[in-house]
Amino acid sequence: MSQSVVNAPEENPRPASAESSANGRPVHTSEIETPTKNGSPIRRFVSLALGSIGPTLVLIGFAAVFYYGHHNDWRIPKFAALTGSVEAVADDWCEEHAVPESICVECDPTLIPTGPDYGWCAVHGVHNCVLDHPDVAQLKETPSISPNDLERAARALAVAPRKENNSACKIYQARIQFASIESLKQAGVDVELVDRAPIVEAITGSGEIVYDPTRRASLASRLPGTVWSVAKNVGDSVAKGEVLAIIDAAQVGELKTTLLRALAEERLQKQNVDRLADTRGAVPGSRILDARAALAKAQADVLAADQSLRNLGLPVDIDSLNGLSEQEVLDRLRLVGIPDDVRRQIDSPAITSNLLPIRSPIDGTVTERNVAPGEVVDPARILFDVADIRQMWLTLNLPLENLNQLAVGQKVHFHADGSREKIEGTLDWISTSADRMTRLVQVRAVLRNPDGRLRNETFGTGEVILREESDSIVIPTGASHWEGCCQVVFVRDKHYFDSPDSFKVFHVRSVRLGATNGEFTEVISGVLPGEVIATDGSDVLRAQLLKNNLGAGCDCVAE
Repeated sequence: MSQSVVNAPEENPRPASAESSANGRPVHTSEIETPTKNGSPIRRFVSLALGSIGPTLVLIGFAAVFYYGHHNDWRIPKFAALTGSVEAVADDWCEEHAVPESICVECDPTLIPTGPDYGWCAVHGVHNCVLDHPDVAQLKETPSISPNDLERAARALAVAPRKENNSACKIYQARIQFASIESLKQAGVDVELVDRAPIVEAITGSGEIVYDPTRRASLASRLPGTVWSVAKNVGDSVAKGEVLAIIDAAQVGELKTTLLRALAEERLQKQNVDRLADTRGAVPGSRILDARAALAKAQADVLAADQSLRNLGLPVDIDSLNGLSEQEVLDRLRLVGIPDDVRRQIDSPAITSNLLPIRSPIDGTVTERNVAPGEVVDPARILFDVADIRQMWLTLNLPLENLNQLAVGQKVHFHADGSREKIEGTLDWISTSADRMTRLVQVRAVLRNPDGRLRNETFGTGEVILREESDSIVIPTGASHWEGCCQVVFVRDKHYFDSPDSFKVFHVRSVRLGATNGEFTEVISGVLPGEVIATDGSDVLRAQLLKNNLGAGCDCVAE
């Protein structure tokens, strides 16, 4: 019995296909040798290495180009340089000071001697003080320092605190050099002479002109009544005691009647005392005492009535009324207090006795009128305002930190808004307190106004003058620079134009500044008239100065 054999299937069977061998014999695919697992990674690595050779060479080439360009300022060398047929040129440039190294005065100080170094001046707060050592000045001839210059500097230092320089700073020893005049022009640097000019130092604040309250009066009727007449209008000038209006007040007539009765009673009691005195032996003494008491009471009533009229501005000469009849006394009292010129116009038997004049208590001008004839008025209503405009008040609000610089008697200048006119006055009061919100101190000045050109409630800017100098040393505002610990200017060397080959050098000079008036700034010490300093474009020199000192640090010691 035949037995069939079944072969087990192989793992990963492949389809059988006939392939030709080298000798033409068909070969089954199962006979082809399969690569081993250990050989596959090696082949892949070799293949990857061969494929990356090209990009690697490109990167190396770029790196070489970058390296060469970075070290040769990205300049392509000439062919002669590549072939080695050109001579090497020496590098004559000072990178630190931006000038040819052969003429760099900072690298070779023997080219221009630095001159004497006098160091710090404790009096004026600068280095190499030209007021004490004028030979430091960059002038052809050594100048002379007048006593006025020294006194002016002392006044400037005494009147207000000044920004201080650091005594340990060495920046004044530096010099800034340019390769040529053309390079200076290309940098945009301009120069100007140190000059003299008037300087005014002041404390500035906002202010207002108002009427002088001590020369101002607000007038009302002292009694209720009706306006009988009005004599003055707004803008009219009035003299002290002149009548502005007349009020018809019933209480005035009552007081006059009371005085008339008191006078009559006094006269009666006086006659009674005289009669009893003549019969002293016939009457009891008690009656004489009663009569004298009644006379004293009558005299007191007269005095009270007289005082009441005087309080209303109606003085009565009681002595002149003695010996007059009651009708004559009534005629005298009827128009008492009315000026003669007005009395002549209104005097008639039918005129009322209730007239009360309103008089101006000062010489001045009527600034306000709030009344018309026929109106009913009372003491609570202001009818006229009168002000003496020949003198006004100026009130200024000044910073609290300037309080120690203020003193009564200082000059004050005021410029009203929209006006160029300068108004002058004198400081006469300084407030003892500061405003709680603004922290400003109010001061007052008296302004003369003889021609009446000043106006009440005029706003503007005022200045309390601390110091006025007629010929201060000044430089253009903005020509000086704060370099970190000192205020400096750049002074042109005095030999700058001696020849075309002269070194174009600027000296660093520490200065002490004073007041600034617009385009000019006062120099207390540091430069002298006639010296030339860098102005417009001087920031270029400051930048070079900072660059020269970058990394070296400052030798200043904190004070």
